Amino acid sequence: MPSHDIATLADLESLYAEPSGASLAKEVDYLHPHYRAFVEASPFCLLSTASGKGGDCSPRGDAPGFVHVLDDRTLLLPDRRRNNRIDSLRNIIADPRVGLLFLIPGVNETLRVSGTAKISTDPDLIARCVVQDKAPTSVLVIAIHLVFFQCARALMRSHLWSADAQISREALPSNGTIVATLSQNAIDAATYDRELPDRLRNNLY
Repeated sequence: MPSHDIATLADLESLYAEPSGASLAKEVDYLHPHYRAFVEASPFCLLSTASGKGGDCSPRGDAPGFVHVLDDRTLLLPDRRRNNRIDSLRNIIADPRVGLLFLIPGVNETLRVSGTAKISTDPDLIARCVVQDKAPTSVLVIAIHLVFFQCARALMRSHLWSADAQISREALPSNGTIVATLSQNAIDAATYDRELPDRLRNNLY
């Protein structure tokens, strides 16, 4: 039976036309002022990392501009209080290559940044990221290698910002239901769900 898997670069490139025009012109190796505007307006980004175990993608968010622009080749991403899994940070220790995808509510274009990151506890950098008198445990100093905007098609197709596309959280399993099931009820679902709102509110930073 013939394989339909694409396993070589030549086979892959035969499926697609050569990129040209704006798709190439928009790519730069620094944070152009137009792209800086996207970073400073964004309250949310996805951080991709990788290790020998595979790839990972982690959400990061705060007030617009929470990713600080140190200069046109360097970004500063605070590591806010989370669940202490530190998957992304472990990956960066093993492999410093990272990718960022910035989203802005209501805007269908996204901004893609790739580069390398190092984990820092520099007091001056930490101080730049204090929110509500709470400092992040560490910050990622990201050296920019590549920047370009992603066209609007994906968000247009998904209707991501459309109110009509929103679903009720209750339509999906609750967090408590998930952790109770996966822990074989070592964690109580009702207790977890009841305590979660206060835990999130009190431990946001």
